[in-house]
Amino acid sequence: MALQPTRLHLCDGVIGRAATILLGGLLLIWPAFANGYPLLFSDTGAFLVQLLGRYMVWDKPYIYGPVLAVVSLKLTLWLPALAQGALLSWVLWRVQAVFCRPFPWRHLVLCLFLSLTSAAPWFASLLMPDVLAPISVLALFLLAYSDSGRRWPLHIIASFAIASHLTHLVIAAACLAVVLLLRPRAVPRASVPLLVALALLLATNIIGHGRFGVSPFGSVFALARLVADGPAADYLTESCPESGYRLCAWVGRLPGKEDDFLWDPKGPVWTTPGGPIALAPEASRIVQATVLTRPLAVAHAALGNMLTQLATVRLDEVIGAYWLDETVGFRLRAYYPVSEEARFQAGAQRHDKLRVIAAPMQTPHMYLLALGALGTLAVLILSWRRAPTLSALAALIGVGILANAFVTGALSGPHDRYGARIAWLLLLTPAIYVMARSTASGEERTIAS
Repeated sequence: MALQPTRLHLCDGVIGRAATILLGGLLLIWPAFANGYPLLFSDTGAFLVQLLGRYMVWDKPYIYGPVLAVVSLKLTLWLPALAQGALLSWVLWRVQAVFCRPFPWRHLVLCLFLSLTSAAPWFASLLMPDVLAPISVLALFLLAYSDSGRRWPLHIIASFAIASHLTHLVIAAACLAVVLLLRPRAVPRASVPLLVALALLLATNIIGHGRFGVSPFGSVFALARLVADGPAADYLTESCPESGYRLCAWVGRLPGKEDDFLWDPKGPVWTTPGGPIALAPEASRIVQATVLTRPLAVAHAALGNMLTQLATVRLDEVIGAYWLDETVGFRLRAYYPVSEEARFQAGAQRHDKLRVIAAPMQTPHMYLLALGALGTLAVLILSWRRAPTLSALAALIGVGILANAFVTGALSGPHDRYGARIAWLLLLTPAIYVMARSTASGEERTIAS
């Protein structure tokens, strides 16, 4: 009989923690509730068709899309939106636990703070793998520095998050380099998710495309970037027609923007017989030759794009209605109940009214990010000796943001969505610092009394 109260107490603790995490998750997807439906991007439709249409999309890993479809149960996209909010909330709970006891009120304060001051809730509400970029950074930090709780859920989450988008591989590798410098004994366990992610990508590409590679057609994106920046266009002008490339026919009229190069139906990619899949081998050769013959021009363009990406962090690309009917709406009609499409049609984003909701936050977000950057740098420096774990969190976040800017800006092109998806982490370290200090002060007062 004496064991019964203890068992009940443990049950209450688990239930209370779960309820707190779920409530934090709801706070972190408030834009979805304001919109009346989860936030969508044109690529969301392509992710859905990966499993529901049994179609391997050439430019996307076969990772996030199948999970998105499975979690939705072919009933509603609200389910994956709720799952993303809960996942981010749980990771934040675990991060807090490294520095201080994560009381329910403290966790909810952190979630509310990030919900009101950052872009975190906009990406937790967006059915794209973007929210998994910051989760990758935080999960790798936890694997390296968290000595409490089970690690296997973190391994699963980090592996999924890293594999969900090719850019996350570079972010993860950069974070692991920091772990190698600061806590080398943690590298074996922290590197497992990156290895698993690479294995998943290799396996899915072999099965789905019959190609052995992490990104069989990624050279097309790299070529589009180099053409837009100029070095590849200059190389083609110099080497054609002797080189015999099919793109020699485009010399002198290559698109000046990477999106036009990639997606214009009348552009170089889609007028090539076989499209991007057929163009990929030639694109790879052109990219290699451009880098070898014009290394300084390529490096200069990459650095410029990286710096531009660091400052490109608005929400405009997340809240627009561009092409949603033709992509997501079409998939909802094909695979989901009629009521689901009706909910999508009634959403504020569908009518391009989400901009009104986001407008008051756009400028404050920019100022807060600048303050967050200063705060993160201050924590990194001031905590180096007294609180090395907190300093390590700041270092991983800083390096993760820089790696994100490099891989997206230099290889794909600066876009607001790419920058804003991870920049909000700059607000996390100062918030954790304040919480840890307040907890320490509270404990000192308790001991003194």
